Amino acid sequence: MLGLALAAFGAHAEEKAVTPQQQKMKTCNADAKGKTGDERKAFMKECLSAKPAAAAANGTPQQEKMKACNADAKGKSGDERKAFMKECLSAKS
Repeated sequence: MLGLALAAFGAHAEEKAVTPQQQKMKTCNADAKGKTGDERKAFMKECLSAKPAAAAANGTPQQEKMKACNADAKGKSGDERKAFMKECLSAKS
């Protein structure tokens, strides 16, 4: 019975998607192999704060959406702008 429960849990754990941040942590940890102390700490800080080249150049889809909504909201202010931005940002792409 316990073996069946563990097998079911293991199968479920494998299905869970790895987030980009988790993947970045895994990669940085692998690249830091052999480093210790302050050297490792500095390396990990630099590695984890580095932005992927494509994302840095293009921005995330949410950033692109924000940029487009900001451009469309030109001339609006106050509650009108707030309502427009809420609607624009929540609209499906």
